[in-house]
Amino acid sequence: MEMPGGLAMAEPGEDRDGLTLDRLHVPLGPFLADWPAGLTLRVVLQGDVVQRADLDDPPAGGPADPFWSRPWLRATTGEPVCVGEAARRRAAAHLDSLGRLLSVAGWPAEAVTARRLRDDLLEEAPASAILPRAERFTRRVGRSRTLYWLTRGVGLLSAADARAASVTGPAVRAAGGDVPARYRQWLTEVMDAVRQLDATAPLNPVAQESPRGRWDAERPPSAALVKLLPRLLVGAELGAARLVVASLDPDPDELTACRLEVARG
Repeated sequence: MEMPGGLAMAEPGEDRDGLTLDRLHVPLGPFLADWPAGLTLRVVLQGDVVQRADLDDPPAGGPADPFWSRPWLRATTGEPVCVGEAARRRAAAHLDSLGRLLSVAGWPAEAVTARRLRDDLLEEAPASAILPRAERFTRRVGRSRTLYWLTRGVGLLSAADARAASVTGPAVRAAGGDVPARYRQWLTEVMDAVRQLDATAPLNPVAQESPRGRWDAERPPSAALVKLLPRLLVGAELGAARLVVASLDPDPDELTACRLEVARG
């Protein structure tokens, strides 16, 4: 049965301790605050613990050229793209992801800082103006004990499991495999990218990864990330589940682009 608004009524079921608790079917997304736009997960909750998670197909009608991966798409078609342009987009994408994660974690002031840096990068601010601010931001966030203790051990993903799932990019390079490892990897890559803003060498879209990993129009990096979500979310409390999603931050626009490419083929 469904209640008004499309929410399913709670039903009884055994939890992981053998107790009988109500189970509630709840959709997460696609318009949840600080959530990847367009992503929908349908979860079964007992109390605030996720018992099951299923991923909806991405909505039709999305962009054929996902914004964050656009330089790599252009480069794969033979259009000249310089490393500095790609680095600017990569740094901005990671700051966008960090803004979401910091907001979900309850640190709105630094979420605003991340978003201001992102916007300045997209508005072509010079490296000399971005670098000192990015350094201060990465120090504050990377060294925060409160943020670390709040998120440590959440969403554990080993490098071996990530590679087995065809994950590339920051998620597979994050030593430790939990939420802190992933946001610290983003911080490291933000600084690396900011230092390359003035690079004029041509972008090699195979050797130099897009923000979420190695670009492949038929299987974009976000496709591997979303497939991991149901397994990582089961058993997590709802607040922890939101941190896991924010720390992987798949881009649903990449999935839409993949569907359009398959349809054309």
